[in-house]
Order: sequence, then C-alpha cells, then structure tokens
Amino acid sequence: MTGRARLRFEPLGDHDRSAFRSGDELLDRWFTTHAGQEVRRHVARVFVAIDDQGIAGFYSLSMFSISVEDIPPHFVKRLPRYGLIPAALIGRLARHERLLGQGMGELLVADAVRRIVTAETAVAAWAIVVDAKHEAASRFYRRLGFEPFPSRPLRLFMTLTNATAAVAKST
Repeated sequence: MTGRARLRFEPLGDHDRSAFRSGDELLDRWFTTHAGQEVRRHVARVFVAIDDQGIAGFYSLSMFSISVEDIPPHFVKRLPRYGLIPAALIGRLARHERLLGQGMGELLVADAVRRIVTAETAVAAWAIVVDAKHEAASRFYRRLGFEPFPSRPLRLFMTLTNATAAVAKST
C-alpha cells in the first residue's frame, strides 16, 4: 500500500465520512449514518484508518458471547461448562475502494486484533468473532487465521491464544 508510513488508526470522532466509498452500499450507509450513533449509545466502538487522502478504512468492535454449542468440539473440552463463552466481535470492517488489493483489509484486521488483545488484559474474551458477508470475505478471514463455526460457515473465530501469538509475532 502506498503511503503506509502515514497511516494512523484512531477512534471515530468528527471525521468527514461523506466521501467514504468501500464499494458496498450497505457498509457505506452504516458508516456514514449509523456508526456515530452506535458509538454514542455504547453499542460499538468504531476506529478509522486515516491516510493523506482521508479515511482509508474503518472497523467496529463490541463485546460478544458465543454459545458453547456453536464451538467446535475439540475446543469445548477445554472450556468451562457455561452456556455462553465471552468473545469480542469485529462487527463491521471496510476499506476505501481506492485501496482495493493494497492490503488495507489486512491492516484493519491487524489493528482490531491488537486492540482486542490489549483489552483482554482487563476484560476476558476467549475468541474474536467476525461475520463474513459472503464466501469471498470468508476466504479473506480464513487466510488471516480465522476458522468457521461448524454450524455457521460465514461466522468465523480466532481464539485469543492464537491472536495473542500473532500479535507477538508481528511486533
């Protein structure tokens, strides 16, 4: 990605979101009209990637719970017998269409994972969950180390153990 050194991540504030275009009308509409409301209502935290041309991408984070019944069996035997297991959710994620194919999606996920790993020292989470909108998005997340839930192949997760190891490896 050109200009990578000038890329910075920060919480959504009074940024001008009107020119942001990801190529996905629903994500763009959510970002321009609802993201700020969700932050104010404490439903999600939204972070933006800023480069010299404006908003390069965004993602949202929130707390989440996974039903133990949805977790692959080889993980369940090591978990407490609670009905719900704590997790963090990367709820929405998009890069500007001008950055298609330049690695911006990976950078957004990496920043989100780093924030979740840092937050996990204060609030427990067993995994990071993402909901892929389609199979191509699922393949993107699988390349990054996420694995699908058996009952919902477009919902994927990465354990915090794996996320922490990935963050340690990248620094």
